[in-house]
Amino acid sequence: MRGGDDLRVAPKDAARERADAMPGKPQDSSVLARSVRDMPGVAVRTADQLERLAIFTLKDLLRHFPYRYDDLRSAPAIASILANRDAPQAQVAGEVNAVGRVVRAAHVRLRGRIRSKTTATIDDGTGSLQAVWFGRPYLGNQLRVDARVFVRGRVDYTLTGATMNVSRHRILKDDEGYEGELIPVYPQTAGLASQELRRLIMRALRVAVGADPALVELDALPAGIRTREHFPDVRTAFYGIHSPATPEEAAQARRRLVYEEFFLLALSSALRRAQRSAEPAPDLSGVAGAAARAEFDHILKSLLPFSLTGAQERVTGEVVSDMLKRSPMNRLLQGDVGSGKTAVAIAAMLLAQRGGYQSAFMAPTEVLAAQQFNKISGLLSQAGLRCALVIGALRRGTRDDILTQLRRAELDAVIGTHALLTEDVEFHNLGLVVIDEQHRFGVLQRAALRAKARGLSPHTLVMTATPIPRTLAQTVYADLDVSIIDELPPGRRPVKTYVRTAQSKGKVCEFVRAEVEKGRQAFIVCPAIDESERALHSAVAQAQELQKTAFAGIQVALLHGRMAVMQKAEVMKLFADGFIKILISTSVIEVGVDIPNASVMLVLDAQAFGLAQLHQLRGRVGRSGQQAYCILIAPDDDEEGANRLRLVAGTNDGFAIAEEDMKIRGSGDLAGVRQHGAFGLRLAHLLHDYPVFLAAKKAADALVKSDPVLRRPEHKALAAFVAAQDRDSALRLSS
Repeated sequence: MRGGDDLRVAPKDAARERADAMPGKPQDSSVLARSVRDMPGVAVRTADQLERLAIFTLKDLLRHFPYRYDDLRSAPAIASILANRDAPQAQVAGEVNAVGRVVRAAHVRLRGRIRSKTTATIDDGTGSLQAVWFGRPYLGNQLRVDARVFVRGRVDYTLTGATMNVSRHRILKDDEGYEGELIPVYPQTAGLASQELRRLIMRALRVAVGADPALVELDALPAGIRTREHFPDVRTAFYGIHSPATPEEAAQARRRLVYEEFFLLALSSALRRAQRSAEPAPDLSGVAGAAARAEFDHILKSLLPFSLTGAQERVTGEVVSDMLKRSPMNRLLQGDVGSGKTAVAIAAMLLAQRGGYQSAFMAPTEVLAAQQFNKISGLLSQAGLRCALVIGALRRGTRDDILTQLRRAELDAVIGTHALLTEDVEFHNLGLVVIDEQHRFGVLQRAALRAKARGLSPHTLVMTATPIPRTLAQTVYADLDVSIIDELPPGRRPVKTYVRTAQSKGKVCEFVRAEVEKGRQAFIVCPAIDESERALHSAVAQAQELQKTAFAGIQVALLHGRMAVMQKAEVMKLFADGFIKILISTSVIEVGVDIPNASVMLVLDAQAFGLAQLHQLRGRVGRSGQQAYCILIAPDDDEEGANRLRLVAGTNDGFAIAEEDMKIRGSGDLAGVRQHGAFGLRLAHLLHDYPVFLAAKKAADALVKSDPVLRRPEHKALAAFVAAQDRDSALRLSS
């Protein structure tokens, strides 16, 4: 047998029967924590491939779920397949099965990667079709005239008949009756076929069912919930998802496992919320009185060179209210680029200082940290706050002086990057942590900064300009209180967005030049630094070309992630100061670049970006009262990509765009989902299964309310499961 080509056609319950026949050998409860590298027959290369799929242990292997099933249980008459020729789309939806005899066969060796092409005419007595295999040179010896064969593939119709592009086949014995099964198809990685994954998963499943402690370790749902919801037991559920006899059996297994994933996600959030509410918070009671609040409001208004919008005032009130409570604030602040999130952070830092505490503001890049330092320190210094910048590029002497002042409470606030996380950064009394573009930081990084507070849990405000869909905020970020700035400052005009084809690039460049000649500046964004198969345009090539052609005589500069930190900072400073008129860049400018004079965002090969990412890029322009433009260029022949881009052009509502982006790309790429919390969603879908989440969350909240630390005897197994998941998550995030 060769991987992925031939089928072992076995009785429907054979795998189950084989497992039942195994002797019940007692095994240690930690069997599921064993590394896949320790499984017999798993080579180093295979283990590396499994780890690319986030499969490290036998438990991970069992929770690597199929995303669909190939139904091989029946093979219709070829005549019924041919009848679809007259269907409106003239194509069979999906793949179909057929069984017949080979009437003719031909095998041709090819040059290049494909290597071979095999064709065979297959007849079952009711009709015939042409079967085609590519890249399987061994078929020249296996496929013979008059052999009985099972084939599966997609069928296309031509004037000469039906042609099947074969994805699976099996050569049958003359007297062998055909009996197929449901074949799970798994997410896979290069070099590791779905069939090999299935073999390893079934081996791990046989190990699990042979050990009662392992089954207990797998079973995360409390018995009461399992009974109330009429779920199958854990053994039946895992066999039902990995080796179902019928689609109905797979659906029943999925129903339980999806609920379980959502339940664990909601439970994790509820436990974190309960834990944080019990932790000691910075005591700001000294500034909670009416007179102190009035003085704070007066100072804040005098600092800001603008009036807060209604949304900013509402959110500032929420943050201040949180900080005056006895439990630590844990709030997520969402707002589009330019909506004024930094003003809310400044208010929080001012309140912390008036209460006698220091603040730390962490940004993802040195460019952004320096930019935020200039903005924040320039305003807070008017109220007497002492601020400093902590980044990796500081000279040793300067850094040592700043850290000494920080320890002695001679500084009220520091703004910095990951450099704030180093062991030598010590605070006298840290009371507030602000994290900008929070999805750029890992769970452990955020926790490491909070851990620098002494004897208490600091108030935490995490900010993002990446709109988070409602369903995502209520699931993955359920442990956070959420504030939304849904109003832009007055005078801001919506950015006009257009979708154009590559054929229009010349005219678009003429428009960009005209804007620059009016005194404006422009961004040109490419999806790659160098030429690649994925992108038609690269930043380096475009900078070289456009400097000589469309933008000759104009100050053009290049910016990308491989440049040295100081070099990037110098380019951004020249751009901010107006010396550079056009900046050609990768998406490195997606976060934190504030150039009010920029009026054009031109994105080349825009189809290579996510919708939410394009919305972020668009937010880099239109930050003054001048009209700004975003132009998205896609290949001439990519109508599907152009239609997707029109979703961005049709609205400036970042949340609507984020919802669409999640429908297209899934939740994993949005807002650092993979780094938030201990429980990933391997089977559940945030949109399609949302009603299941609501039911699971209700159960999880009720459980935590009645037993906040899972001490009851009936929750012992659940507590052990949560603890094991937390350990696994911490180890993987730190490795």
